[in-house]
Amino acid sequence: MHNDDLEIPLGKRTLKYRLFEILPGVLSYGMIILLVVLSIVNPTLGAIYLLLIITSTLVKAVGVAYRTVQGYGIVKKAERVNWRERYEDLAKPHKNYERLYGKNYKSYGFHEHVENLRLLAAGEIEYPNPKEIYHAVIMVAYNEGLETLVPSVEAVRDTGFPNERIIFVLGYEERGGPEMEKTAKALERQFKGTFKEFLLVKHPDNLPGEIKGKGPNLTYAGEHVTKWIEKQKIDKSKVIVTSLDSDNRMSEHYLDYVAYEFVVHPDRQRLSYQPVSLFMNNIWDAPAPMRIIAVSNSFFNVISSMRPHTLRNFASHSQPLLALSNMDFWSKRTIVEDGHQYWRSLFYFDGKYDVISIHVPMYQDAVIEETFRKTLRAQFVQLRRWDYGASDVAYVGVRLFGRKCTVPFLTLFPKFVRLLDGHVTLAAMSPIVAFGGWVPRLLNFQSRELLTYNLPNTVSVIQFFASIGLMITILLSLRMLPPRPAKYRKRKSFMMVLQWILMPVVAIVYQSFCAFYAQTRLMLGLYMEKFDVTRKVVKK
Repeated sequence: MHNDDLEIPLGKRTLKYRLFEILPGVLSYGMIILLVVLSIVNPTLGAIYLLLIITSTLVKAVGVAYRTVQGYGIVKKAERVNWRERYEDLAKPHKNYERLYGKNYKSYGFHEHVENLRLLAAGEIEYPNPKEIYHAVIMVAYNEGLETLVPSVEAVRDTGFPNERIIFVLGYEERGGPEMEKTAKALERQFKGTFKEFLLVKHPDNLPGEIKGKGPNLTYAGEHVTKWIEKQKIDKSKVIVTSLDSDNRMSEHYLDYVAYEFVVHPDRQRLSYQPVSLFMNNIWDAPAPMRIIAVSNSFFNVISSMRPHTLRNFASHSQPLLALSNMDFWSKRTIVEDGHQYWRSLFYFDGKYDVISIHVPMYQDAVIEETFRKTLRAQFVQLRRWDYGASDVAYVGVRLFGRKCTVPFLTLFPKFVRLLDGHVTLAAMSPIVAFGGWVPRLLNFQSRELLTYNLPNTVSVIQFFASIGLMITILLSLRMLPPRPAKYRKRKSFMMVLQWILMPVVAIVYQSFCAFYAQTRLMLGLYMEKFDVTRKVVKK
């Protein structure tokens, strides 16, 4: 697909595009309205409709619990693998295949590793020299301080991958002002000489055709580092780019793991690599509602890593430089450039594009502001930005049902349905589950029909069984927590369990309301074209 066809429209949309923008909101509001209408017309129909929705919730809860436990186990196993050693094995595949053949080590992915060595040794996969692979790590910043940025750079420095083949790029915003400029220079002084190169790239404000967001900053930095790499005569096809937010701390195995997957896949230029984002950096410092959201989002990412057919780019991810430069890097017209990058890449490669799950963590911050009230608002700002991913429904829909779609219909249609269903479910499900049981009864309070009258109790029983999945999540969340800081007493650990009584309130007030907010703005054409940076205050 031509690069011009990859862009999101700015300004006035076509009627077809507008209809797809309106679709998520219509379906989300429609699910709730339909319950009320059916309950008025025939309370039995309303009750049956509700029970179907609640039962689907129960089925999903069982699946979520299973996938969460399974995914967590794989993350722990993958973290114990010596990915540096495996990556180095690829340099001499024949010798190392003979060394490992017939062994039965139980480490994660061992047999796949042996098979990869066999394929490389037999010449069945054309692969680059592992010793010629470079990583370009682009970390974007707006107004963050050294207390946030330094640990993130140190995490890159401390990976197993050789620093002399890491190009670190700090892409910072001109609109961050003199303080950001000062912080960038301080970082350069501290880490100059640590990597192959430490590049500072200041993204100018108010460039034409750009929204104020992370995507334009990433793209500007990507273009800059590409020119630098070309001057150094480094082969672009052997460079992997990783985008980082300022609070991201990668696993020590991440770069080796990504480079390993890059080498062993013959279609490496048509792949991106997605770590498991865990919002655990400052989880002990965050207020209870933010902890619930952080843990819930962490588990969602764990589950996503177990479902390759649904996996999409989120937050930090890696992609080959050659592919990125050919498609003009990331979109400069959306505030959700990470998730949108999946669709952008899918259309660029005519559907022949996949995301490889990297089963090691990318640790991120939970939302914390200077005061509790500011924290509550900041969390809303972050979630409404994420939920604006509903804007991709129109981006995908007009192409799916257009004449020039280069992705096979049977490939794209299931992806479109899952995209739409995910946003509609996020908005409508929590209020329906919480209050839906009372709707048929209250609208027909004189009715003594058994199904309608007992509906709240029936729903409560189903919710009880569904809560078993939540209990598994709670127990698993305790195992995922980083060690309790010395400044907190043991009762803080008890609060990590007690906090979950707030789950229904958090689900409705934040997850559902933020989704409705984003979808309503899309319906009304009030586009979100400014990336509101979510501050994460570091508590001393």
